[in-house]
Amino acid sequence: MKTISFPESELQSSNVVLGLMRIATLPDDDIRTLYAAARDAGINTFDHADIYGPERHACEKRFGEAVKLSAADRASIVIQSKVGIRQGFFDFSKEHILRTVDESLAALRTDYLDVLLLHRPDTLVEPEEVAAAFDELHTAGKVVNFGVSNHTPGQIELLKTAVNRPLVANQVQLSITHCPMIASGIAANMGGLDQSVDRDNGLLDYSRLHGMTLQAWSPFQKGFFDGVFIGDLDNYAELNSVLDELAAKYEVTPTGIAVAWITRHPAHMQVVLGTTNPGRVAESAAGSDIPLTREEWYRLFRAAGHVVP
Repeated sequence: MKTISFPESELQSSNVVLGLMRIATLPDDDIRTLYAAARDAGINTFDHADIYGPERHACEKRFGEAVKLSAADRASIVIQSKVGIRQGFFDFSKEHILRTVDESLAALRTDYLDVLLLHRPDTLVEPEEVAAAFDELHTAGKVVNFGVSNHTPGQIELLKTAVNRPLVANQVQLSITHCPMIASGIAANMGGLDQSVDRDNGLLDYSRLHGMTLQAWSPFQKGFFDGVFIGDLDNYAELNSVLDELAAKYEVTPTGIAVAWITRHPAHMQVVLGTTNPGRVAESAAGSDIPLTREEWYRLFRAAGHVVP
């Protein structure tokens, strides 16, 4: 399992991350089995958010109840959570950030978060309030590293006008079939081609220039929760054919190749899984360090329907 280093941080995080947004109704034994499968596969990073589950902190609470980390176990993993989404609106106020982190820590049964992300952009954000919250959390030892999720370069730069702590990561939607941040650059300056439209203001290049780690959520989704492309022969027959061929070559499953397509990129991205299936976790983790060639990477890209001019 490959690891990545966050900028200005000693943290070593696996490049495949287990997201835990679907564990609210799982029995303790199933959660422990899922966690163990991740650890056995080399995954050391676990992604949460206060809104995951039928009520706030539900999934964090289930994780804390089921896993019961010892001090040594806690020191060996990376726990990440997110804050800022409320019912019908976003909230990056200092009060909400501080209260939510305390609630997350209690639910997770831990004293600190390794990473805290601002979940979705709050257009009413006051960067000074975010900065004050981050400074207080870091000084108190409650959060070690900070980042964002679903943010554009301009939104990040706005935060940086006040935030002194490094912003180490940005979690965004990304898969072979849903990759506008990559596809637009490949087809830049091609009038009349939808792929050439830059929808995120150069986020990929910005992240590489500023050393921010991109974390890919929904790595197997066709689009925005439109279902998975793996096995979809009606819409992605060519892509699945290439996935199958490369899976056989590298002795993994198509899921592993879909992960490898993301982790192969020199931006050193992380893949955030959403599965509760231990077997699927192992299949995904197997793609962590598959050395896809340039030709193979672009072949998958073309097979997904993207244009290589």
